[in-house]
Amino acid sequence: MDAVRRQAAVDGSGIDPWHLAAIIEGLRLQFGDAPRIADRGAIFDAARQALTLHQWLQELDFDQEGEVQRAEKLLKAEPGSVPLLAAAEGFRVWIEAGETRPAMRAALVQFWVRSRLLRAPVPLTGAAAFNAEQDWAPGPWTVAFLHAIVGEAEAWPDLLFNMDRTWLHVRRQVAGRRSNSRAPLAIDVMAATPLISATTLAGAIGMSIKNAGMLLERFCAESVAVEVTHRSARRLFGLSGLAPLRDPVRPPKRPEPGRGPVPY
Repeated sequence: MDAVRRQAAVDGSGIDPWHLAAIIEGLRLQFGDAPRIADRGAIFDAARQALTLHQWLQELDFDQEGEVQRAEKLLKAEPGSVPLLAAAEGFRVWIEAGETRPAMRAALVQFWVRSRLLRAPVPLTGAAAFNAEQDWAPGPWTVAFLHAIVGEAEAWPDLLFNMDRTWLHVRRQVAGRRSNSRAPLAIDVMAATPLISATTLAGAIGMSIKNAGMLLERFCAESVAVEVTHRSARRLFGLSGLAPLRDPVRPPKRPEPGRGPVPY
């Protein structure tokens, strides 16, 4: 989500990462002070664009997979033996040819691993290099791209540290339970998931949906987790400190019996 947030910002579709989490789970955004219809339209457009960027990194369809393979083939064809320099030049050539950014960003994630620069598919994509004033000449662009990669790489340890600290904190809160308790395992799963339902948690830790729901309810009562949907069906939960979604999202409106449309 953080990678998508960075990409969306330079692509003109800035979105809060927790709004993105809500959109991924099919929730409605909370507008707070009820902005104008035009402003709401801009927010929804940004959300859709961010969701598309997320799809490129997480769930490629058949056509997108073909685009990513084509982009990665270009990266491999670059003569530079250093992966970072090959990526910088390959990205510039790709864009100069009129291609789109998302495919190459997804290709970079795979390229880092296959070139053995990274051991895991971390989404380092150099998003900040695409600012409006960027000089596209090979030298300045390469410097800007490498600086953007460094900036992302330096920010990720802080993000991971905060996630790790929150995970360990809530882990201690559920310590001391019976030896066969699934609570610690549930915490581990929730620490890696922005939002989770009882059904998803049940499948992940091997327990009934009913018991998973009861476990999530207990987490909420103990302030270990928060429930962000406020409805009876398809309820979603996140760890306290990792899912500040109570304000950004809200459940869908339901019609009230006997109440007609409000006249303009």
